[in-house]
Amino acid sequence: MKGTTFLLFIILLLTGCYPDESLNVPVKQTDVQLETDLDKFIETNFREKYGMAIRYRFVDRYIGPTQRVAPPRLEVVQPMLDFIQKFWVDPFLEVQNGEAYFRAYVPSEVVLLGGFIYNDDGTVVLGTADAGAQITFTYVNAIDPADKEWEALQLQTVYHEFAHIVHQRNKLPADFEKISPAGYTSPGFWVSLSDEDALIRGFVSPYGTSSPNEDFAETVAFFLYNPNFESEFMTDEPNCLTPECEARNAGRELVREKLTAIREHYVKVVGVDLQAVRNAIQAKLN
Repeated sequence: MKGTTFLLFIILLLTGCYPDESLNVPVKQTDVQLETDLDKFIETNFREKYGMAIRYRFVDRYIGPTQRVAPPRLEVVQPMLDFIQKFWVDPFLEVQNGEAYFRAYVPSEVVLLGGFIYNDDGTVVLGTADAGAQITFTYVNAIDPADKEWEALQLQTVYHEFAHIVHQRNKLPADFEKISPAGYTSPGFWVSLSDEDALIRGFVSPYGTSSPNEDFAETVAFFLYNPNFESEFMTDEPNCLTPECEARNAGRELVREKLTAIREHYVKVVGVDLQAVRNAIQAKLN
């Protein structure tokens, strides 16, 4: 998904200047050359184990020429790595065939940024990925696993982008885009939809309506992270007496069909049961 941002991109009008944190702080040459205990930890636990480079020192290539961002504070890097290990790496390692899948599909580079990425037009980017080769975590300076909004930002970003790599290498499930063809939106229109609008169309989020690829990734991310996925998206509302209720249940039927196709696809192309991954993630979240 070359140069893309995903559902956790929101349009915010900034009423003041950038945050007090220093933005786009250059890396001194001595900093780059110095190997710290943290660097040794990253080398042993991420690069050697999974071929994953962790970038926490800011360099300009991580963002566009007109963007601004705060680098991560050094004291948050180790806790963020522990968070990534616990909620992204370990759940896949704990399921059958998960370790082989993770090693084969993990991006070669993970970038940590301290704050959101600010565009010069006043919009904010919350998370990015680049063609399956890099995933960027933003807002890590605010690390607080007890903050459910922060947790959702980080985990839905990484589960979504990790799912993109599956369809990039193996295509979408057969006829996936035919399950709810009328529900996809024209470019940019998804921002005008509510969550209920999306559900009625057969999607787990408004952003999922933007394309079959985003629909696939959103469905995976929501399924893995959302503890209420079954009640919100799978289980029909009983005793429907209104057209609105019937429309929501019709949308849930489409979501069920999509999830079945996705789970079968994962088993077929990477040998992993997403339900087992979800179970591992939910056990750690609870």
